[in-house]
Amino acid sequence: MREHRKARRSLTVSAAALLAACPLLTGCAQAVSQAARVAPPPAGRPPVVMFLGDSFTVGSGPVAEWDSYAAGTARALGWQLITAGGSGTGYVATGRVGRTFEQSFTRQLAWRPAPDLVVVSGGHNDRRARPATVRAAALRLVADVRKRWPSVRIVLVGPIWIDTAPRSAQHTRDAIASAAWLAGVPFLDPLTQRWITGDRARVLLPDGVHPTLYGHLRLARWLAASLRARGLAGDEAAPPALIGPVSS
Repeated sequence: MREHRKARRSLTVSAAALLAACPLLTGCAQAVSQAARVAPPPAGRPPVVMFLGDSFTVGSGPVAEWDSYAAGTARALGWQLITAGGSGTGYVATGRVGRTFEQSFTRQLAWRPAPDLVVVSGGHNDRRARPATVRAAALRLVADVRKRWPSVRIVLVGPIWIDTAPRSAQHTRDAIASAAWLAGVPFLDPLTQRWITGDRARVLLPDGVHPTLYGHLRLARWLAASLRARGLAGDEAAPPALIGPVSS
């Protein structure tokens, strides 16, 4: 009987202690709930890639954003895709949206969680800017991305020209390639490819500038293969950093 009273007293004390600690336990539960919401995704999730570019990237004419070469590349490689930028934009050009690539990065991407890869693709609309100005703007953008996400991988893709590129576009390409080398990031050059190999209308829209749906498909195949060759497709180890003044 005495042992039974002791047990009841112990149970009462334990219950009182539990009630007293209840706010603390509730706070702990809320903290655990918060942690669960911001915890990193489990291993094996699809890589997240951010594409920043011009009308080639965000879609133009009859080709919607989800049918662009950026979306096609993401589908081919099994990526989660976030697209930013706008028609007529570039490292220097502001286009219809009134933003450069750097400004689009700040407004559309920089507030998001870190991706696995950032692809900056463009330069077509910068062909009238001084190459030195384009190079400086590209370097600033890479620095902005690294400041926000120090460990993220970055790729610069030069201007896309479905037809024969003018000399000004080649100068812009050289400026972006130079910025990539100085920053120690990979550079991919669409101007090395011959996009029109047969029926011109199959690849190029009537505006003479933008690719058709089939043209975007060809761009996506090239870019996916190029990223795989560089070890940047997300399904293999990344290659060593390029050797340039920044990384040397």
